[in-house]
Amino acid sequence: MSFMEKLRGQLIDIVEFLDESRDTIVWRFPRQGNEIKNQAKLVVREGQSAVFVSEGRLADVFGPGTYTLETKNLPILSTLQGWKHGFSSPFKAEVYFVTTRQLTDLTWGTQNPVILRDPELGAVRLRAFGTYALQVVDPAALLRQLVGTDPQFRTDEIGDYFRRLVVGQLGPALAEAGVAAVDLAANQGQIATRLAGQLSEDLSEYGIAVRRFVLENVSFPPEVEAALDKRTQMAVVGNLDQYTRFQAANAIETAAGNPGGAGDGLGLGAGMGLGAAMGQQLAQSLGTPSAPQAPQAPAAPAGPPPLPAAESPWYWAVDGAQAGPGTTADLAGHVRSGALTRGSLVWQQGMDAWTPAGQVPALASLFAATPPPLPPTGTPTGTSSDPAAG
Repeated sequence: MSFMEKLRGQLIDIVEFLDESRDTIVWRFPRQGNEIKNQAKLVVREGQSAVFVSEGRLADVFGPGTYTLETKNLPILSTLQGWKHGFSSPFKAEVYFVTTRQLTDLTWGTQNPVILRDPELGAVRLRAFGTYALQVVDPAALLRQLVGTDPQFRTDEIGDYFRRLVVGQLGPALAEAGVAAVDLAANQGQIATRLAGQLSEDLSEYGIAVRRFVLENVSFPPEVEAALDKRTQMAVVGNLDQYTRFQAANAIETAAGNPGGAGDGLGLGAGMGLGAAMGQQLAQSLGTPSAPQAPQAPAAPAGPPPLPAAESPWYWAVDGAQAGPGTTADLAGHVRSGALTRGSLVWQQGMDAWTPAGQVPALASLFAATPPPLPPTGTPTGTSSDPAAG
């Protein structure tokens, strides 16, 4: 400390604290050798208290106001020091300013989930977070129990301890609420009020009270949230049978827009199934007894699956129109009848486009050279029919 700072400590007789940090709970007034002059002015502002400590013992606590430090203001301190001549010389004492206003916007959260037995979902893991506000109601108890000789005691020094208290009380508070986990949002205010009272009781020995406790959110693990979303979707759908019919109708409409063997079969099968179901329901609504079902034969023992198809079906063009599907044997018959020539367009799954049959290697054997047809019977080979011959 420089000489000017030492001199200023002997001349300045105003003891005060202007808090600019907004998170300081206790601040010790710095003086050279902890000496406070006779007739010094003590300024305690609203939201503050001043605590005097002499020789390690708490002497007096001052509320908001301006005081002149004399024997009549500090009877306990005077007794401790044993002064007989008033304050004719500086006395040694420590002055701690304690913030008594509410410290707001403090946050808390569960680092690990809290396990709770829910009446509907069973054992679930919950996480929660929120805000709280603290206020010092007994500066002397705070100084004795927590601060000690710390020259500057901030909110973060009590934050970790407070969060551990919250986690310890959160599980019992949620269990005592007696509501399902999905209904916690409607009871968050009641649970927060109960937690504030319990936490204030736990912190009373430190001279601190919880003036406001906010439970902002209670969340489930991601997998539980996904299951709840599925349950919500099922509740929105409502009647599952009607939803299935609606999906079948959409499938028929989609199949109708995609002509072809597979689409036609799908549409036909779905339409027959839907029609049978609707007819059965209509019969039940009219009171008509449905036809008795034939007794089902016992299921045959499981056997090997059917063999896969030997080849994909062929399609061919006849006079500009699509024909098929058919097998290679079917194409061979059309080649023999002359309906299919080398220039006829054919297509099979896996081919990029329609291609002349004569250019498809798989069909080359169908157009191999064959002997001409036999002549009609009864006509001798190489004999002239001219009657003049011979």
